Amino acid sequence: MNDLVRQHTALSESDLEWLHLLVSEWQLLSDLSFADLVLWVPTLDGTRYVSVAQMRPNTGPTSYQDDMVGHLVPRGRRPMLDAALDEGRIVREGDPEWREEVPVRVESIPVRREGRVLGVIARNTNLLTVRTPSRLELTYLQSASDLAQMIAAGAFPFPGQQVDMDASPRVGDGLIRLDADGVVQYASPNALSAYHRLGLAADLVGHHLGQATAELAPSRGPVDEALVKLASGWAPRETEVEGNGGVIQLRAIPLKPKGPRIGSLILLRDVTELRRRERELITKDATIREIHHRVKNNLQTVAALLRLQARRIGSAEGREALEEAVRRVGSIAIVHETLSQTLDERVEFDEIADRVLAMVAEISPGRVRGRRTGRFGILDAEVATPLSMVLTEVLQNALEHGFAAGDSPGGEPGRETGSVEVSAVRGGTRTEGRLLVTVQDNGRGLPEGFDPQRAGNLGLQIVRTLVEGELGGTFDMRPAPERGTCVVLDIPVRAEKH
Repeated sequence: MNDLVRQHTALSESDLEWLHLLVSEWQLLSDLSFADLVLWVPTLDGTRYVSVAQMRPNTGPTSYQDDMVGHLVPRGRRPMLDAALDEGRIVREGDPEWREEVPVRVESIPVRREGRVLGVIARNTNLLTVRTPSRLELTYLQSASDLAQMIAAGAFPFPGQQVDMDASPRVGDGLIRLDADGVVQYASPNALSAYHRLGLAADLVGHHLGQATAELAPSRGPVDEALVKLASGWAPRETEVEGNGGVIQLRAIPLKPKGPRIGSLILLRDVTELRRRERELITKDATIREIHHRVKNNLQTVAALLRLQARRIGSAEGREALEEAVRRVGSIAIVHETLSQTLDERVEFDEIADRVLAMVAEISPGRVRGRRTGRFGILDAEVATPLSMVLTEVLQNALEHGFAAGDSPGGEPGRETGSVEVSAVRGGTRTEGRLLVTVQDNGRGLPEGFDPQRAGNLGLQIVRTLVEGELGGTFDMRPAPERGTCVVLDIPVRAEKH
């Protein structure tokens, strides 16, 4: 609609916003009218109309099998459009049109904003299935007529009341028609069923809806007064009412076809099961987060016990082995801590990578500088946990073997610090659906004849097992271009959602 309006018409941005507001609401008019709606706007030169939006009813057969959006019609071909635009009134004159052997009643409703007619809604009703209307259908049609007059007068839609039609009640969900005092004139079967769910034993017709709703809701005090006003239809508002184990969603639409309010439409929907499922999901999410939190606490306890045991061991080799185990447990704890703060089983891995890098760098404080480039992005928990361990092992191996005590990092005499860089590339042209991680240091490099696929080091065994077994990726370890070692991990990952 934006492109069509800007290309073909002279409407301003504020006029376009008004049309968007109308289109967000006009499913209501279409369903109440049992009719298709097409919005026609005059072109910049005034010689034609362009159709910028279309809506089909959920309550009846369509009059248009084809999409009408983008069609251009010369002025004069449809006199009812001309009359509605020029005179600013609803035009209902004329005989039914025949389209593919289907009689269609056509009406034109001017769309007014601040005294100006912006366009015309063509309301097209398929007459093939017309029968003697029921009380429900008569209420629908009368309400549609009131709304059409409000559109023609510029009183509908309501400014500042953008409605999410996917979340708001629709006509078929339940409808109540009130008079000016808030007394129920008609309630559809679905509306009655929803109120019976709240605990209403009697019929609604003849009762004041606001008072009846407040009596069914368990709250008391000022909330009751606001609920009485809302359910009486005094202003365009939405709310939910809960009582007797049921929950209904209400939307009030004041009807002012000639200025003063003559009554209101109340659209409502029984959302009891929907809210119950939402609460179950919230409880489930909270339980999962609490489990991750407790796992993290337990892992930290294990790490503390291992650290305590390491201090009591006289053997340097045994102490070093326990400290390695502490770091491995700590890397897993970081993932669970992050998962305990999220709403799903996915984590932003960049923060985890930075924390692992800082934790491992404690091995040689001040001697080696670590940094990360690129983005890991959001990863599933089943990828994040083994990847954090792999990253811990690779970094630990680089710091311990690439920068052994007494070495001059970088091979430069007098230089006090070496460097380890973690680089992540994800979702590029050649890496779609994959994560490429490179860990490169400028340390002493690999010993001659070293084979990473056969090395018996425990850390490398862990890396190979996790990368190739759990992550389904590949692992390679080779000399860096200038000096040091380069480790490359290629891991399949799910596409990142933005």
